[in-house]
Amino acid sequence: MSEPNKRTLTGRVVSDKMNKTVTVLVERRVKHPLLGKVVMRSKKYHAHDANDEFKEGDTVMIEECRPLAKTKAWRVIKLVEKSRGV
Repeated sequence: MSEPNKRTLTGRVVSDKMNKTVTVLVERRVKHPLLGKVVMRSKKYHAHDANDEFKEGDTVMIEECRPLAKTKAWRVIKLVEKSRGV
């Protein structure tokens, strides 16, 4: 399914309002270059969800792919953890 040289990230779905697209928030911990303190950095990615199966709050794994739209160059490859919310 996924090639070994493609980048993969794990994040939380924060929006599923678009058609066949989810917004995934990826958070990472980085050491500040001057202060040495560990700080959280986050970025949102639009990812392709062909069957509209992933919902807000789900933790998913996404992989890089060819550009599918103006802002969408990632696709969801698997569900890591289902949302345990409402």
